[in-house]
Amino acid sequence: MNILIYRYGSICEPDVITGFQALGNQVSEITAEIYNKNLPPSEGVTLLKNELLTYSYDFVFSINFFPFISEVCNIFQIRYICQTVDSPVMELYSNSICNPWNRIFMFDKAQYDEFSPKNPAGIFHLPLASNPTRWESVINNATPSQIDRYSGDVSFVGSLYTEKSPYRRLKNAPDYLTGYLDGIMTAQQKIYGYDFLEEVLPEPIVTDFRKHFTGFYTAPEESFCTDRAALAQLYLGTEISARERVDTMKLLGSHYHVDLYTGSDTSGLPVQNKGLVKTLTEMPIIFHYSKINLNITAKSIRSGLPLRIFDILGCGGFCLTNYQPELSDYFTIGSDLECYTDEKDLLDKVSYYLSHENERAQIAHNGFETVKKYHNYPERLLQMLSLAYGIKEDTL
Repeated sequence: MNILIYRYGSICEPDVITGFQALGNQVSEITAEIYNKNLPPSEGVTLLKNELLTYSYDFVFSINFFPFISEVCNIFQIRYICQTVDSPVMELYSNSICNPWNRIFMFDKAQYDEFSPKNPAGIFHLPLASNPTRWESVINNATPSQIDRYSGDVSFVGSLYTEKSPYRRLKNAPDYLTGYLDGIMTAQQKIYGYDFLEEVLPEPIVTDFRKHFTGFYTAPEESFCTDRAALAQLYLGTEISARERVDTMKLLGSHYHVDLYTGSDTSGLPVQNKGLVKTLTEMPIIFHYSKINLNITAKSIRSGLPLRIFDILGCGGFCLTNYQPELSDYFTIGSDLECYTDEKDLLDKVSYYLSHENERAQIAHNGFETVKKYHNYPERLLQMLSLAYGIKEDTL
């Protein structure tokens, strides 16, 4: 197949490209948005239109959903295949997801359940993947100084979300509003496996939040996004993630040595802030040589598994993650990785696995083998193409 990939700089894009090539496909790229993050959709339309008029492609691909790509592909009557790697993806609320030439793959089952009724024939549920071959090369070439620097007991790589939470811009809101929202956020933070935020947001609360929040998200005209969905996913979900990550660092850091690789402010937290690391050349070494790699799934990912889980395992690292509903669909808990369901369980699991090295190493090995066999990019892309074209994998 001849594939055109529209790129914006997602860390998944290089692995998708090599995955498609490993399946024997030809890949071309549009890369303007990587270098110009403010590229307007109108310019994207022009670039895509000119490419499709000049060359023949079997389909256009992107990470996450771009409404303008969908519209152009619908005009050209060429499949638009994309995969979400984030949640929320507000562009999914565009009416463009109804276009018949879409083949949209969503990694989060809750995300799929929300949007699939808009286009049952064009929206699918499919988990993410990793590239163990890439990570293995980086790990095998790590220097002794890198191994020493990035080894540790408990490690977490990522933002604390404190700088990403727009909820913190809420000013001069009445006590009843902040009190109600604090209450439901505290409850949701303690519950893994069921997202109820939108269910418990009455219209007066949504209206009052919008009234007191400057710059509340305004959906495009051709969109079916509600203020309730925006409040739950963009504002409350992100704030809960920030609170949960800070609380987790306080909890673990007061009992164990925790290395935190982040650009977030860690003032007052009992952790070792080791700063930002390079995703492709340093992060794999951390995952491989840390005794325990912590995954704290963003609350906006309501049921699915974030890329971090697949990459930790793909690096041969031991992964301790919060419980997610889809976890047992793809991995054997206690054999491929381990999960926790509350703060006490988290402390107990960290204590146990720090003192049971052989068991920890065996689980890390099992997880690596599972990702290598079932969750690599060629395998996942083959599944994607078979669903997108409605044909069996062995005929591709």
